[in-house]
Amino acid sequence: SSSLLQLRLSLRLLADFRLIIKGETKEELYATLLPQLKSLVEGESDIIANMANISACIMDTFHFWWVGFYRVIDGTLVLGPFQGPLACTRIKRGKGVCGTAWDKAETIVVEDVEKFPGHIACSSASRSEIVVPVIRNGEVIAVLDIDSEHLSTFDDIDKNWLGKVAELFT
Repeated sequence: SSSLLQLRLSLRLLADFRLIIKGETKEELYATLLPQLKSLVEGESDIIANMANISACIMDTFHFWWVGFYRVIDGTLVLGPFQGPLACTRIKRGKGVCGTAWDKAETIVVEDVEKFPGHIACSSASRSEIVVPVIRNGEVIAVLDIDSEHLSTFDDIDKNWLGKVAELFT
């Protein structure tokens, strides 16, 4: 059938997809990663598949402690595709870094999670974090959450480029 043929073609294209990341600075790494992420998700309508591949590519490029998505489902952030150790499965609006980024619909960079009021410690190894809202039609539909085991890992470079990654879902 045509759907089976399409599935085989998609699997073949994915099998042939290899990240080619070049650069020594964080900026250069993001600059080579973003066009490849665009190419990877182009033509794929399944948001879960795209979140899974984006998580994997970011983890593969930067080797952060944890990279993943939480989706807004029935008024709660629910764990989506991720790379890394075990994670919290549900987060309420306004709670922790993820819930706050969702509530404010803005990116939050946390240099030291111990100093963030109401931080939810899904892993004691996490030391810094960035959470980027994924906004579609003016509404937050998910957040991209990235944790590092080092303090002060994330900055305006990450905020800028990860914001562009989140825009891939609009």
